[in-house]
Amino acid sequence: MIELPFDTAEIEELILRLKSVMAQEGVDIPDPGGNASDDEVAEMLQETEGDLSRDEITQEIESMNDEQQDALVTLFWIGRGDVEPESWEESMALARERHSGPVSTYLLAKPLVATYLADGLAAMEDSGLLDE
Repeated sequence: MIELPFDTAEIEELILRLKSVMAQEGVDIPDPGGNASDDEVAEMLQETEGDLSRDEITQEIESMNDEQQDALVTLFWIGRGDVEPESWEESMALARERHSGPVSTYLLAKPLVATYLADGLAAMEDSGLLDE
């Protein structure tokens, strides 16, 4: 049996906040101009300096201990389909081995992070491997 290093409810709350941050509206450009070559503007998230939601998530992830951060990355990998729940221990070791830089930077750079974390948590619950 596998015991997650954090409460499932905490991860579910983090997933909800990640969904909120990752679903920010695209940039609203009311009049892109008359020149066709200028009309195409790259989509990007509206994020203002000091965006508390993103900053809070970053702080929360970075305040986790190494085991919790590794578990978060492992859940992400499981949800993305990179590894199976049955390889939890090996995946945790791989996450620790590959850990370089802030985990929040790694996760927040992935647009589907909330979906993959939710899918990973669901896969762990469905596997029957979780010690609840």
